[in-house]
Amino acid sequence: MPEGNTSRREIEAEIAIIGGGGVGLAAAVTATENGARVILLEKRKELGGNAAMAEGLFAAESPVQARVHIDARRSHLFRIAMQHSQWKLNPRLVRAFIDKSGETIEWLENKGLSFTCHPYYPNQVPVVWHCYHGGRDKLAQVLINNCKELGVQVLTETAATKILTDGAGRVTGVRVSAKGKEQDIAARAVIVGTGGYAGNKEMLKKYCPYYSEDMPHYGLPHMGDGISMATEIGAATEGLGILQKGGPDFTGSRDLRVVAWEPNTVWVNNRGERFIDEAAGYKKFESVNSLLRQPGRVSYSLFDDSIKKSVMEAGVIMGLGLMVLPQTRLPHIDQDLKIEVERGAAKIAPSWEEIAGWIGAEPAVLKATIDEYNNDCDNGCDRVFDKERRYLAPLRTPPYYALKCYPGFLGTIGGIKINHLMEVLDKEDNPIPGLYAGGIDTGGWETDTYNVELAGATLGFSVNSGRIAAANAVEYARANK
Repeated sequence: MPEGNTSRREIEAEIAIIGGGGVGLAAAVTATENGARVILLEKRKELGGNAAMAEGLFAAESPVQARVHIDARRSHLFRIAMQHSQWKLNPRLVRAFIDKSGETIEWLENKGLSFTCHPYYPNQVPVVWHCYHGGRDKLAQVLINNCKELGVQVLTETAATKILTDGAGRVTGVRVSAKGKEQDIAARAVIVGTGGYAGNKEMLKKYCPYYSEDMPHYGLPHMGDGISMATEIGAATEGLGILQKGGPDFTGSRDLRVVAWEPNTVWVNNRGERFIDEAAGYKKFESVNSLLRQPGRVSYSLFDDSIKKSVMEAGVIMGLGLMVLPQTRLPHIDQDLKIEVERGAAKIAPSWEEIAGWIGAEPAVLKATIDEYNNDCDNGCDRVFDKERRYLAPLRTPPYYALKCYPGFLGTIGGIKINHLMEVLDKEDNPIPGLYAGGIDTGGWETDTYNVELAGATLGFSVNSGRIAAANAVEYARANK
């Protein structure tokens, strides 16, 4: 980065994009394809952000769906989104996202990505999760390569510190810091896509009522820079406090995390009581709500040696996305269990009484829970929680196992208030001229319970909002030369 100070501008662009993740990469490519001069700013050493860790994205009426005769109509999915949220979302924003999503898949296919539509849970209709081939970072890598081919100016290890405006409140650029030096970048429009505030404990404690420091986080520890910079110049907020939470999550080995979610396990709280149909783990963003009601917000996934051997020899029922597919055998569970027992995260015992002691439950309560469950398995009917018969497997073969689980979260959602053009709005709901935002820095498109009917919506919204923001930012920049 050229040396400079805040008294003069040494770099100019039509569009400055803050954040090199799903929003920023999609925006940079789109804006450049539309003929704009773009600067992409990334605080970290590498581009990609959380998009480099995803598996797929939502889309409706895509060419992939059309080829395999999946009827995923935009209007139908819009209604699902709004009904799930009880109309708490911005309907024009949701509609813009859904309407753009199919075209975005075609755009990505033309860049060399290939997709398969996978159900997120059994019998999902319609199937909307578009999983790309080539690894979790493939989408990010394709867009990064596109940026290089198109000549996008990319500045990594360069932190945006302030969005600049003129006396009339119009955006004029970005102040950045790199290697201890500050300088200003002139731009007619700025797009914010900094990936939320999952690493900012102060913001999490302030805005997120469900957050606690013992919750495992599976994304990058972003600090909410974009939200802070936008609100500093008058942006309104919307949806602050939403965690994309899921669970129960086992925080140890990946394979045991998979086992803990299996629908034929039994989940109890620290009193030794069941609290849910364990097959709800297929929709972990919903099952976590039940866990959050439990004392201490902790649960234990219980299974016996028969289930353990089935996992090792026949394979898992549910798996973990594309990383661990259904029927994948997990032959190293015994080694993992030994490690987790030493860590204090798991227990192996010859009796339920000993398991109860480890949990902290009354032995009689846990025994009654297991006896009732085993009796329901024998009768083929879960009388309280109505678990499907195919998942009812009695726990009678010692040794017995318990895995300690917590609610976890992938990231935050919400912050900057935007409209369907991805324009950032002020406190009077007027667009701040030249300022756009997308992805999880923004609110109004998702509730506090992630909608799995729109599986892949987080990455999908990031990429689509980046494209929509870029198209409108280019139009604004050209109209305001």
